[in-house]
Amino acid sequence: MSKTIAIASGKGGTGKTTFAVNLFAVVDEPVTLIDCDVEEPNCHLFLQTEPEKTERFSVLLPEVNFDKCTGCRRCAEVCRYNAMVVIDKKPMLFEELCHNCGGCARQCPQEAIKEVPKEVATINIATWRDKKFVYGLLDIGQARSSPVIDYLRKNFSNTDDGYTLIDCPPGTACPAVESVRGVDLLVLITEPTPFGINDLELAIKMGKALGLKQAVIVNRADLGAGDVKALCERYDVPIIGEIGFDKEIAKAYSQGKIISDVIESFRNICEGIWQRICELASETEEIKQ
Repeated sequence: MSKTIAIASGKGGTGKTTFAVNLFAVVDEPVTLIDCDVEEPNCHLFLQTEPEKTERFSVLLPEVNFDKCTGCRRCAEVCRYNAMVVIDKKPMLFEELCHNCGGCARQCPQEAIKEVPKEVATINIATWRDKKFVYGLLDIGQARSSPVIDYLRKNFSNTDDGYTLIDCPPGTACPAVESVRGVDLLVLITEPTPFGINDLELAIKMGKALGLKQAVIVNRADLGAGDVKALCERYDVPIIGEIGFDKEIAKAYSQGKIISDVIESFRNICEGIWQRICELASETEEIKQ
């Protein structure tokens, strides 16, 4: 049975993408990596692979036929996000607020609204060392991350025996929630700094609210991980890996290298972490059954 592992963090800069890419590199089983940080994807910068195929992604936006519209305001009344307003009996759409639910078109008594596609992102499909790698990239000025993430997960997750690794957007807002919803294991990358610990707690609470099994990896753990350990004990979340600051790791990262390819000790750490991830994900499968 396929399993989905989300690599996330409460804040940016903790090493989330570093671990996602290096776990992807050390896995021997069939695995797909999906970079769901569609506003700023960067897994491809480390994998250094070109897309074999690209496709455009569109959302549906309402379009008003003013010859049919009577200015009844029903479209504005049903829109929970205030994307549609009616001024002087003429509907006006604020595209940035539209969540593409289609409610206004379905509720219009005059059938004056239809949905039309608008391209908002590019989907890039590649192969790296015989493994599938997919990432989305929003067009400049677009803010519709969630529909793109939903499309990536539904259409490119590994449905056979194997794994799907998701490199999630940082934080705990809608794009992060869409990326982790329903995964078999949520792996949170953190660092033992005041901001890191504060945002780790927010991420743990997000995972708890979504009913997800979670685990934590502490990056730069030699800064002093006592507070992280106390937080994880309080929420009953296991720490499955700790990595201290290492100048050679930082050097390999700055050169855009796959760290596990060039530093054996880091590869061993990643392999050990992956083994724990597989064990925890299997426990989640047993609970579901």
